Amino acid sequence: MLRKIFCLLFFLGINIFVIAQTSHKTVIAVNGDGVYSILRKNGLEPTKYLKEFIELNKKNLRTNNGLLIGKTYILPLTQKDSIAAIKIPKISDSVPPETISETIDTIVSLEKIYDPIFGKNYNPIVIENKKLKGAIYYLISGHGGPDPGAMENYNGTLISEDEYAYDVTLRLAHMLISNGAKVYLIIKDKNDGIRDDKILEVDHDEFCYPENPIPLSQKLRLRQRTKAVNNLFLKHKGAYQRLIVTHVDSRNKNKNIDVFFYHDSKSKSGKKLAENIHNSFRDKYNEHQPNRIYDGSVSTRGLYLIKSTLPAMVYIELGNIKNKKDQKRILNYKNREALAEWIHNGLLVDFDENKK
Repeated sequence: MLRKIFCLLFFLGINIFVIAQTSHKTVIAVNGDGVYSILRKNGLEPTKYLKEFIELNKKNLRTNNGLLIGKTYILPLTQKDSIAAIKIPKISDSVPPETISETIDTIVSLEKIYDPIFGKNYNPIVIENKKLKGAIYYLISGHGGPDPGAMENYNGTLISEDEYAYDVTLRLAHMLISNGAKVYLIIKDKNDGIRDDKILEVDHDEFCYPENPIPLSQKLRLRQRTKAVNNLFLKHKGAYQRLIVTHVDSRNKNKNIDVFFYHDSKSKSGKKLAENIHNSFRDKYNEHQPNRIYDGSVSTRGLYLIKSTLPAMVYIELGNIKNKKDQKRILNYKNREALAEWIHNGLLVDFDENKK
């Protein structure tokens, strides 16, 4: 992005004198701080700055990347910091300063996307790269509207499947967009956004793309979202297109399950898509829990959405909402972020394989 600004300034007759050396800001960790929270408190999005923060501060981190209370930590530089370091001593008389300012602001804004659907704490979305340029994703979080899906009582409060599936889906959409993909959220909620809370309040105001109320009838609900996806698929015919459906399963309270995947038995691309995401999860489990066997599976299933939608697709079950261990996986927002990231990693591999 900086290169674009320099080219523009040169074209406008602006002499770039020097780029100042920008110093890193620091912050002292206090009780309750973690890597994610300290980044957020300082306006830095963890998905973008986590690795850099760890690299800058690895000498002062615990073995699990925990923070030490009272220690000083270095914060990563942002694009805004870098742009602020540009010194421009001379401007051509033929170009009004306000025009230059407006033009620079326009270029900077092209590298970001503001979408209120993601909530105030996750805007703007910074376009980090174009790894997924040309890719189109349709994301469906299960249930919604009058149907909250599976429900469970957690410490006296009702929690529902659709809220947690939706939060993971929003996080995934955020990551895909930041890598240059075009994303259609088929199920949306205008006022939820990405939430870092443990308890996600149950509501019924979700709607189906573009802005259709979700019917009470299950058959009509499935037809509605299938039609939305298929119409968009035909509009983008010829492009790389994938559908990802996310659910939180409901089984016996004693049944702890790993994330598993369904695909259409007739779709080779769908099978490969499911396998790529499955491999991502297996690798991450091996990395973070080397003494534990990952039991997630890839299999076929004849569900309506799987059989009736046109794009190659994967149907993902994120866990059992009734099981205490699985609840830990979905109630902690860091785990929901990790689920989205691991799905995202598999999608990157799948897109890359299809480009070759």
